Amino acid sequence: MVPLVGLARWAVMMKIVFDGRQLAHAPAREMHNGDWTAFQETPARAEAILAAIGPAGPARDFGMDPLLAVHDAAYLDFLKIAHADWRAAGRTGDAIGYAWPIVGRRPIDLTRIDARLGRYSYDAVTPIAAGTWDAAYWSAQSALTALDAVAEGASGAFALCRPPGHHAGRDYCGGYCFLNSAAIVAAEARRRGLGPVAILDVDYHHGNGTQDIFLADPSILFVSIHADPVADYPFYWGHPDEDGEGAGRGATLNLPLPRGTGWGTYRPALDRALAAIADFGTRFLVLSFGADTYAGDPISHFALQRDDFAALARHIAAAGLPTVTVMEGGYAAAELGNNVAAFLAGLSSNG
Repeated sequence: MVPLVGLARWAVMMKIVFDGRQLAHAPAREMHNGDWTAFQETPARAEAILAAIGPAGPARDFGMDPLLAVHDAAYLDFLKIAHADWRAAGRTGDAIGYAWPIVGRRPIDLTRIDARLGRYSYDAVTPIAAGTWDAAYWSAQSALTALDAVAEGASGAFALCRPPGHHAGRDYCGGYCFLNSAAIVAAEARRRGLGPVAILDVDYHHGNGTQDIFLADPSILFVSIHADPVADYPFYWGHPDEDGEGAGRGATLNLPLPRGTGWGTYRPALDRALAAIADFGTRFLVLSFGADTYAGDPISHFALQRDDFAALARHIAAAGLPTVTVMEGGYAAAELGNNVAAFLAGLSSNG
């Protein structure tokens, strides 16, 4: 087993970033499998991780420009006021959509909040609460702060991003995600001349938002190892034939795996992912890490164990790339902190 003592010895080698305002996002419920259920992506997730890995440094404010480099300005304006408009319409609780345009999202002026929720989201598991914008904003700023540390010479940094981001597209939220921190970091790293940049997504669920953002972009490689979308969320993205569009053809690699996947099946996919990253000439890596590949995760169906997280991290670290790790999913609350700690220890073991 991976020892969970002496974490301070590796923590000093890796900058950890988190802002307390990220806890402000606290919806009450979501629609899951046809019924209302308690919201899974709770502030307690971040608190459990912090308890296991030790103190984190504060986020710096890099402003809106890095967000606007990835997200549509009208979408960002919507996120800022969605909850207030929901309440102004006489509603209680959290803002949540119930009608979505499935084709031809025309750029028309939508006044009613219900219509705008459908326009800028794609599911009913991503409510917007009173503190959602502030939490998402500081989640992205935490990721940018981690990038700054690596740009200044650190071999790696960990952004405890909460809410997560990889399901958020240029102009939509979904899958608990509002701002795509991994995409924001990748675009900013490219702007700073740190590329070629690759994004490796090892969350249980496919990072559809990240893929969408860079689908036609040949300058950023997106590689994802995830549950086969034939059977698992987000269903409509992440199939193996999706390899990019236009100039970006070949800069997307999807490696879907079946339910029940353990380390023996996962490792060959990881080897293929790392080979693609090396072949791309990558000089900077953004790592979307989800601990929901754990065997005990309540909404996911892989079978990785805590020691496997350390092995996974060691394989990634062996590539020797400057790396910003961005926290995505993971919902086994009792084990989440220790699983993240094992992963970060593995990343630092090669540092």
